[in-house]
Amino acid sequence: MSKRTIDLIRHGEPVGGRKIRGQTDDPLSETGWRQMRQALSVKPGWSFVAASPLSRCRAFGEEIAAACGKPLLLEPRLQEIGFGPWEGKLHDEIAAEDPERWMRFRREPAKYRPVGAEPLDEFFRRVIGGFTELYARHPGDGLVVTHAGVIRALICWVLNAPADYLFRVDVPYAGITRLGLTEIDGVVTARLVSHAWARLEDDLIY
Repeated sequence: MSKRTIDLIRHGEPVGGRKIRGQTDDPLSETGWRQMRQALSVKPGWSFVAASPLSRCRAFGEEIAAACGKPLLLEPRLQEIGFGPWEGKLHDEIAAEDPERWMRFRREPAKYRPVGAEPLDEFFRRVIGGFTELYARHPGDGLVVTHAGVIRALICWVLNAPADYLFRVDVPYAGITRLGLTEIDGVVTARLVSHAWARLEDDLIY
């Protein structure tokens, strides 16, 4: 039997204010950099460091990987869920353009996403496929710098929760989720060890 852990950290605050980013490639703001560095002020000896290729994850991934003396592994399948025509728009913009759908989305986000958004089942398949291949190829404990939607999808996968529960999980900026992997006779079982630990502006959030 072998045991290992994979830490997932959400990127910090990006530039541009509150918006539906999806796969829009906004970089971290100064606050976002501070949040990330504060969250991982003590750097454990991860065996590998991976990240979404979007700059708000990749840039900090490069910094932490260099600090650990490891190359950064980029995994495109760990990008955020695609939001189609809402990509890159501020909340107020969407509310003005399509107020009825926006209000429905706020109440039931899994059901009332915009037409053209990435289907939830396809999103789950790519995230889980990317994650399982990542840990299969790279032994030891690891760190993955990624997005709220990706972390939510992996939590749902571990807990065997349906895809439409995705938006019931809160993930703060720079929040850290730990998954445990236990392998017995070649069969890997994943479990949720801890979730949404973050140190933001000297406040601890659980």
